[in-house]
Amino acid sequence: MSSQTSHLSAEAKASLPHHVAVIMDGNGRWAKQRHFPRIEGHRAGAESARVIIRTAGELGIKYLTLYAFSVENWKRPKEEVDALMKYLVHYLKTETSELNKNNVRLEVIGQIYRLPENVQEHLKKTIATLSKNNGLTLVMALSYGGRTEIVEAVRSVAEKVKSGQLDPADITEQIFAQHLYTHNIPDPDLLIRTSGEMRVSNFLLWQISYTELVITQTLWPDFRKPQFYAALEEYNRRRRRFGAL
Repeated sequence: MSSQTSHLSAEAKASLPHHVAVIMDGNGRWAKQRHFPRIEGHRAGAESARVIIRTAGELGIKYLTLYAFSVENWKRPKEEVDALMKYLVHYLKTETSELNKNNVRLEVIGQIYRLPENVQEHLKKTIATLSKNNGLTLVMALSYGGRTEIVEAVRSVAEKVKSGQLDPADITEQIFAQHLYTHNIPDPDLLIRTSGEMRVSNFLLWQISYTELVITQTLWPDFRKPQFYAALEEYNRRRRRFGAL
């Protein structure tokens, strides 16, 4: 990826992605390098999220999707999962006012019913508080898995076919996409993955078919404005052909 910069070029500003998705990876490694408990990495990562949300809104990016907690993350030690859920509630309590001030709207995708009840309640409250905003839409992927999303969409389509609401011959990509968690959200233009891992980790598998991927070696807690700008500059240099010449 290009060298980091504290300024975004005029060219990059003129061709900003409409929707940026981020796999926020590296919190644990960041903490381990500093001999901190893993939760300290998540705390530092939350500050990075705060900076990137604010920056995306200031730039005029319309959608920012953050991979906050995957279905696979439920397999982590209970102490870590409980701490993450507690910190999510703390984040919602302390950041809702700031998000509202910055005209940010919130949506959540994933198996939300698996989250603790108090987390679900705070999410609903925050979504309602921010519902009238029309700036950046922040999409939090919580208890999310791309394969799970596709299976649930298939099940929903199959039920409609079974009940006679839908003819199998009428199923198109557009019809199928209407049954995904992201049915009201455009596909990402840019997917950023931090920490140098070269995989998509079961994230937005359907939606990223033609998304530009930018991998950075930076661990998520160190990913701030300069690194975000560098990713946007890299996106600006891409030529998106969508399979055409």
